[in-house]
Amino acid sequence: MVPAGGKALLRVAAVQMSSTADQVANMAHADRLTRAAAGAGARLIVLPEKWTAMGSDEQLRAGAETLDGAAVGWARAIARELGVDLIAGSILERVPGQAKLANTSVHVSPRGELLASYRKVHMFDVEVGGQTYRESELEEPGEELVVSQSADGVELGLSICYDLRFPELYRILAVRGARILTLPAAFTLTTTRDHWEVLVRARAIENQAFVIAANQVGEHPGGQRSGGRSMIVDPWGVVLAQAPDREGYIVADLDLDGQLEVRTRLPSLANRRPDAYLWPVEETV
Repeated sequence: MVPAGGKALLRVAAVQMSSTADQVANMAHADRLTRAAAGAGARLIVLPEKWTAMGSDEQLRAGAETLDGAAVGWARAIARELGVDLIAGSILERVPGQAKLANTSVHVSPRGELLASYRKVHMFDVEVGGQTYRESELEEPGEELVVSQSADGVELGLSICYDLRFPELYRILAVRGARILTLPAAFTLTTTRDHWEVLVRARAIENQAFVIAANQVGEHPGGQRSGGRSMIVDPWGVVLAQAPDREGYIVADLDLDGQLEVRTRLPSLANRRPDAYLWPVEETV
């Protein structure tokens, strides 16, 4: 925590990458940017989706590994070395006994412990920007929502990319106690330009939570283009930091006391009426 005017601020970072199918190069970029973010004082760092490999289905499958592999091994080592909480974006995970891969985000503690893993629930099966995406042909959706906790005792709600379009997921994370929502992403150029900021800010406002959204940027093998503009947003929907359209990182200080004040003065989470949200409504004669 960074003391400022009597307030406890948590400095966080979102890393923005332009990953390719070259895993060695991707890991080197992630290492450099993670170290730079930690050097800027960040205690919680979020990497983008599929930071280890972007490309065709064949390239993605070739880059997949288990949670005992090189990517998570690197994440555990650097988190321990730098003394930071690391959301190691997401990797394509080989799951024993499962034919398809999982798109998995992991939370590593400052002690290098693997505290939590979340497998992306929503598959990106869409047609957008003149291109067709069918994630479900390669990936198996997860079935469990995950809330973890940072070394500073702050609850973290894990999510990945396309999940952003499903507000019910984030409401459940918030009700389960999440104060920071982490979002590794590879949002397409088209949807980044038209929807990204609106959706990220909406999820923050709806759930009175901070959102750390780390996006891929630029062109990847196979013709996919990601839109960048990684963001850190506060519970009032204010953009605390936004990345330019190139590789790099952004940092912001999260006012956790201010968040509690927002939740007290405008208690929309406390004012929920779950008993009134039933559908269909049963009619009685």
